[in-house]
Amino acid sequence: MNTNENSSEEKKVSLNFLEQIIENDIKENKSGGKVHTRFPPEPNGYLHIGHAKSICLNFGLANKYNGLCNLRFDDTNPTTESVEYVNSIRDDVHWLGFDWEEREYYASDYFEKLYEYAIFLIKKGKAYVCEMTAEEISANRGTPQIPGKESPWRNRSVSDNLSIFERMRNGDFPDGTRVLRAKIDMASPNMHMRDPVMYRIMHAHHHRTGDDWCIYPMYDWAHGQSDYMEGITHSICTLEFEVHRPLYDWFLDELEIKDNRPRQIEFARLNLTYTVMSKRKLLELVGGAYVHGWDDPRMPTISGLRRRGYTPASLRNFAERVGIAKRENFIEVELLEHCIREDLNKNSPRTMAVMNPLKLIITNYAEGETEILHGTLNPEDPESSTRPIPFSREIFIEKDDFMENPPNKFFRLSPGSEVRLKYAYIIRCDSFKKDANGEISEIYCTYFPETKSGMNSLKKVKGTLHWVNAADCIKAEVRLYDRLFVNEYPDETEEGKDFKHNLNPDSLVVTTAYIEPHARSYKAGDKCQFERTGYFCVDPDTTESLMVFNRTVSLKDSWKK
Repeated sequence: MNTNENSSEEKKVSLNFLEQIIENDIKENKSGGKVHTRFPPEPNGYLHIGHAKSICLNFGLANKYNGLCNLRFDDTNPTTESVEYVNSIRDDVHWLGFDWEEREYYASDYFEKLYEYAIFLIKKGKAYVCEMTAEEISANRGTPQIPGKESPWRNRSVSDNLSIFERMRNGDFPDGTRVLRAKIDMASPNMHMRDPVMYRIMHAHHHRTGDDWCIYPMYDWAHGQSDYMEGITHSICTLEFEVHRPLYDWFLDELEIKDNRPRQIEFARLNLTYTVMSKRKLLELVGGAYVHGWDDPRMPTISGLRRRGYTPASLRNFAERVGIAKRENFIEVELLEHCIREDLNKNSPRTMAVMNPLKLIITNYAEGETEILHGTLNPEDPESSTRPIPFSREIFIEKDDFMENPPNKFFRLSPGSEVRLKYAYIIRCDSFKKDANGEISEIYCTYFPETKSGMNSLKKVKGTLHWVNAADCIKAEVRLYDRLFVNEYPDETEEGKDFKHNLNPDSLVVTTAYIEPHARSYKAGDKCQFERTGYFCVDPDTTESLMVFNRTVSLKDSWKK
């Protein structure tokens, strides 16, 4: 094998199976060698991280192969959809870094054409109006091993079907009394081919078409035909639609669509540990007030992750690392957390914050005097500037950083020990005071002026503490968000209990923190690292009088320790 052949083989191995299919289609000049994908969300809820993977995949493939990607809203169920959801979806796709340009479409754009297609199938004898109830249709569908029973209305005349279907459109019948079904095969081993419903009657106001329609197409009927009308070449779906593909193709066949046919291809959806992805379950969490809305930072929604402090780059990186698979599997949430740590470590400024303050008084530092020290904003960035840090006689440190009777190898502060205050001086603890409850309330220390940070002091210590200046630190609300579920697989519950039984009672702890004053310049959405603690984001609830920070993720994973 020559060098070119080796290179070709290496490229082929590095491609995922979707890329291999697309490159082969391009090679065979299918659809004129074009690549045109679509992201087709239902506007009945907020997008979650599983949708983020699909967004990255569809727009990413289009970008890679110089193609196009549409944003198409599957707005076929007006009872569950709203403009709020449409707007949130637009915002999420843009926030992730993708643009559909002028190609924003809706299934409702095609309602008239879909109706005409349905008339075509009725005239061919491939669709009929059925007067069975939804429960009767389900009961008569059979099982994978037992054939279904044909509808009593399956063989009514074409003229009757056309007349009744027109009356359905005109609003002559109540909801649930009639449906239009495809006439396929009630004995098919594929349950989706057993005369599936194409239209149902719903006297409901649609957020785009108003009251123009009272019959609405099912997704399986609207899907392939919408793809065809938009010129989609590769209709990429999650794996649960694999069994729907024969129906997708059957509709195109019966409509006699031969040229430029879209092709449905399935990939495994994202399953994440400690997370539920079902939109129904997420809606249940929101509706039951188990969380504070769709953008609650504990939710796996894109808006929740954004509010928590996740970045578009971290989610795109996560989607790339997860890759594209043909079979379902679970991805550990630690990978997602690693991706956000990796991004924020490179891009977020550092700040010192004390969560559980203990006052420390430097007895040999002049009263009323304040000096300005300097700390690096981001040590990972060689171009990073510094931030001013005021220092004076009274500061706060973490209570956990002092012990009256420390164990061996305790390198923080204790009576007689010495530590460095980050960006400042080495200090020695001389004494401490307790309150009426026996709790340590103040500690008294001596500082060594010759050990100022940046000076070549011979004095060395093993421990370094973060701190804030007591006189001008910011008192802020800090929301310590953690995983929403305690079970790695939340859907696995004891008999008689549902997924909510696995909710983590400590998924949100609200506390107060004291933060160095340069953080006053932060605005909602800004990220930073609280040194030695974790990564945090300024919440939109922040006001002029109170800053609010959300914990994005700790500095390292401690969940299983």
